[in-house]
Amino acid sequence: MARHHWLVGIAVTGMLLGEPWSIHSQAPLFAQTPSGTQPQDLLERAEALSQQAFELHEAGRYQDAEPLYQESLTIYREQLGERHPQVATSLNSLALLYQEQGRYGEAEPLYQESLTIRREQLGEHHPEVATSLNDLAVLYRVQGRYGEAEPLHQEALAIRREQLGEHHPEVTTSLNDLAGLYRVQGRYDEAEPLYQEALDIRREQLGERHPHVATSLNNLALLYLAQGRYDEAEPLYEEALTIYREQLGERHPHVSTSLNGLAGLYRDQGRYGEAEPLYQESLTIRREQLGERHPHVATSLNSLALLYQEQGRYDEAEPFHQEALAIRREQLGERHREVAGSLNNLAGLYLAQGRYDEAEPLYEEALTIYREQLGERHPHVATSLNGLASLYRLQGRYGEAEPLYQETLAIYREQLGERHPQVATSLNNLALLYRAQGRYDEAEPLYQESLAIRREQLGERHPQVATSLNDLAGLYRAQGRYDEAEPLYQESLTIYREQLGERHPHVATSLNGLAGLYRAQGRYDEAEPLYQESLAIYREQLGERHPHVATNLNNLAGLYRVQGRDDEAEPLYQESLAIYREQLGERHPQVANSLNNLAGLYQAQGKTAQAIRTFQAGLAIEEWHLELNLTTLTDTQRQDYAAQLSDTTNRAISLSLQSAEAQPLGLTTLLRRKGRLLEAGTQSLQRLRQNLTPADQSVLDNFIAVRQQLATLTFNPPANLSSEQYRNQLAQLEATANDLEKTLVQRSALFRAEVQPVDIAMVQAQIPTDGVLVEYGRYRPFNAQAESANRFSDPRYAAYLLFPNGDIHTIDLGPAAEIDTAVLSLAKALEDSNQQLEAIHRRAKTLDALVMAPLRTHLDGTKHLLISPDSALNQIPFEVLRSPNDQYLIETVEISYLNSGRDLLKFDLLAPSSNPAVILAAPNYGEVEGGLVDAAPKDDSRRSVDLASLTVAPLEYAFHEGLALSELLPDADFLTGRAATETALKQVRAPQLLHIATHGLFLEDTPRREVVGETPGDTYEVPIENPLLRERRNRRECSEKAAAASADFASGDYRENG
Repeated sequence: MARHHWLVGIAVTGMLLGEPWSIHSQAPLFAQTPSGTQPQDLLERAEALSQQAFELHEAGRYQDAEPLYQESLTIYREQLGERHPQVATSLNSLALLYQEQGRYGEAEPLYQESLTIRREQLGEHHPEVATSLNDLAVLYRVQGRYGEAEPLHQEALAIRREQLGEHHPEVTTSLNDLAGLYRVQGRYDEAEPLYQEALDIRREQLGERHPHVATSLNNLALLYLAQGRYDEAEPLYEEALTIYREQLGERHPHVSTSLNGLAGLYRDQGRYGEAEPLYQESLTIRREQLGERHPHVATSLNSLALLYQEQGRYDEAEPFHQEALAIRREQLGERHREVAGSLNNLAGLYLAQGRYDEAEPLYEEALTIYREQLGERHPHVATSLNGLASLYRLQGRYGEAEPLYQETLAIYREQLGERHPQVATSLNNLALLYRAQGRYDEAEPLYQESLAIRREQLGERHPQVATSLNDLAGLYRAQGRYDEAEPLYQESLTIYREQLGERHPHVATSLNGLAGLYRAQGRYDEAEPLYQESLAIYREQLGERHPHVATNLNNLAGLYRVQGRDDEAEPLYQESLAIYREQLGERHPQVANSLNNLAGLYQAQGKTAQAIRTFQAGLAIEEWHLELNLTTLTDTQRQDYAAQLSDTTNRAISLSLQSAEAQPLGLTTLLRRKGRLLEAGTQSLQRLRQNLTPADQSVLDNFIAVRQQLATLTFNPPANLSSEQYRNQLAQLEATANDLEKTLVQRSALFRAEVQPVDIAMVQAQIPTDGVLVEYGRYRPFNAQAESANRFSDPRYAAYLLFPNGDIHTIDLGPAAEIDTAVLSLAKALEDSNQQLEAIHRRAKTLDALVMAPLRTHLDGTKHLLISPDSALNQIPFEVLRSPNDQYLIETVEISYLNSGRDLLKFDLLAPSSNPAVILAAPNYGEVEGGLVDAAPKDDSRRSVDLASLTVAPLEYAFHEGLALSELLPDADFLTGRAATETALKQVRAPQLLHIATHGLFLEDTPRREVVGETPGDTYEVPIENPLLRERRNRRECSEKAAAASADFASGDYRENG
């Protein structure tokens, strides 16, 4: 918005305060200065040039104004000298023009030169020095350089108070500008008294009906609006509007500004019917008074577009956003920050519509402009980052969203302070991301901090407080903390209704959340009317095809389903799915959720074929997102994200046990998901490169580059391409990528295993002819007909048998609690050196009866079991299981262990390692690095409580075994005694052979012990390295099978790898 000269103390001849004015767009520009003109004539000409430049400036005709300002400045310099105060005034005017064009780098030196001249010629405390200080401070504020702006504003205020008196109108200008700085920083308590003081002075000095009084009223109303103090803001906006109309006339541009402010208040309150005519009147006045292409016209178009957007009137909003963008580009230049603002707003419209491919390049262009014009740390940069992050979050691109949200938060904290409302918004958005990933423990403190800031800064009844309450309630509901969630939902709903009215979309959001809570609690009669009211509001306010409508339909269908009202539920699920696909695209997580819900309905109805088909489509989308996210998240984040998919994994296994038709679906899901976290953490690309020739590495690089181009084009379609050109480019890149992939598949079996989706046929082909894959899975049975809170029952184990001919058998093994107890019993018996062999045999038979006997009827003629254990079954050696005829399992079949059947696809694909063999034999179990460890320590800082009473005797023959092998392999690294530690083993990378000769004790990695420091009373914890080795992880790093010689079978805790 243009800064009016009569408010900032720039003297321009011919301007009368408050006098209505108009611009004659066809006024001719001045001709060249005739030769022989007298100095007085030249000065008069300079003054006239300044006046016409000012009028053009106010009309938004910046390109026409600039040469007149420059010519005027040149005359003043020639006629009055470089250091004359009038030169300073002329510099100030030109600097202001540049500032409004976003040419900050050109404006700043002019402001600084003006300030220097005035200080030098007029003295440090002259009022015009204060004007220069104030204008330079405003420039810094626009750039987000708040720390530099504040002392300049304060110095300008001090000078004006000292030189002009406490109640001079120019003092009010400084008060207003300093208050504005505090307002944008969220320092509302400091801003309000300054705005109030300015208003009081203007009323006293200029009278109650002066336009400057209206300006102060508008400013104070804007502050109250930011704080959600709507009842206090409205009468101020109305009074300002009345004064402007009365003093300046109905069609003055200031009237349009006041109309815009009041309309903004109504929009924030959801009073859309009252806001629209005010926005339209403001737009009409600006077009009439300032011309069709004035930047203020773009502001009005933008405001009206945002109103339509909030109402879901997207088709009406888009042309207004586009016209505003076109005007700003034309009048302000391609790189102006207001152009970036329009790009952001248009991107927000596309985001709301689910038009993600169109939104992304706009967000990116806006971000580039803001960074270029305002610097890397400006709050507007944070705003663009936040928009782009939200786009990625809604697309399920969580790994890309998180760093943007974090950078947004860092900028807001740095520039606006720890307690600014924008910081609260940023915390809330980051919490939304974590909740979407199932990272609840990380989300909760962010929600709570956001809520605390909003309550402190905005007051208890602000709508943003209601938003925080609603989001925190949603987190508690997802965690099953219903008693904590309900009062938050109710408080949120009360605030929204009170502040925004009964029909605002935010009210519908709260109703929907509360209904979901009641449904989860089985309070169906209370839930249904809330869902229906919410749906009616969304349809009325946002339109029939809005994604919020789809969400509400989905939720209402879920309610009907648990009530057994399947005929009512199905059309709602289908309509929801259609809207999601139409608005959000085929691969959106909400599409997957909708498909999975519909599949559950079909399953409950006994429509198995439809259930399987629909469920497969939903699982395929989840698989796409899983692959995308597991490569970009940390280990802990991957665990949280994958945990979200446990429900659909449980459902797939349950369905496969209920229907033979679904057995391939259940096994495929288990093959694709089991062990994925572990696999995602490996350096698969680096391993792949090491196994390619230099020529093939070049092909791989080209393949990766083309895939990146394809991804960029898919998510960022260029605006200058027609649909046909866009499709052709996509087709060309896809063809190139396919050709490169075919080349690599032909040349590298490892690449083939890496890129091809896992399916049963591929795994089946790797099973030996005399073998069977035994894929164990721990799952929670799913009952599609049960109430939502009771659909998943207690955990059980299942086993999938995959034969070389492709046959699949699925066996339910019974309750997990019983099997886990048997596992623990056998493990403890194996650990106890005093345990009788008969007792061990008895426990081995018990476990065999649970996990192996149910399989034997299908295993006639099988000689090789490829066993992939799950959960507690990882803790026992299957070799010692004992059949009813008193045979160990190892006596009847060969056994190989896998993390998942998927591992079969990578066997024998890696080139032999060039690293030396490693032999680790006979560790000293009574010692650790740094000294002895008691066999029975008094604290619990050891690796496991089971070690507290454990005494491990040395294995002398293990040392001799290792020594003998080292003589056969003279290049091998031989580690024994004190050198045979976990630290040493962890440092081993892909040896040709890893031979471990020791007790078979494998323990949890949680060692700590307390150490006394040099200062009395000073203690600290250090890690304990214990030679009780965990072979499973290290075994995976070897290129050949590790030979493990073990005198006794035993196992400690084993962490499930997902």
